[in-house]
Amino acid sequence: MSNTEYLTATMTVDQAPDEVVQAITNVRGWWSENLIGDTAAPHDEFVFTDDSEHPGEAAQDKKGIRFARFVVTEVVPGKRVVWRVVDSYLDFIDDHHEWTDTTVVFDVTTDARGTTLHFTHVGLTPKESACFEACSRGWTFYITRSLPQLITTGTGQPIPSYRR
Repeated sequence: MSNTEYLTATMTVDQAPDEVVQAITNVRGWWSENLIGDTAAPHDEFVFTDDSEHPGEAAQDKKGIRFARFVVTEVVPGKRVVWRVVDSYLDFIDDHHEWTDTTVVFDVTTDARGTTLHFTHVGLTPKESACFEACSRGWTFYITRSLPQLITTGTGQPIPSYRR
């Protein structure tokens, strides 16, 4: 996680850019199995819910349900995926709707090292976001461990479904 204006994470894999974007749009495969809706094409809408503890979080950070409703606003094969958070509720911070009206951006580039994903949660800043540290730990795990694992092995480490 770099200390830039917004919450960011970066990872690099040997797979092709199209494979990386395809994996990003398979949100159930790397972030959470607890999704309602579609996640792969522009105008798709999905809802993320979670009442489990996130990897890397201390038990005291978990205080209840997390909810966010996203609209996929952009999917450019091999290059970019963008989600807009249209509603949210995070009960572990005072501003429960902190994610609402933020944007989640996945930019994909290639160079001699491979295919690199540059992740940015636009709107979450270290100075103004109550969830910045906890959200940084969560996003870092999912972007730098679970998503690359999904891309390279076919199996990520998403939050398991509580509907089983």
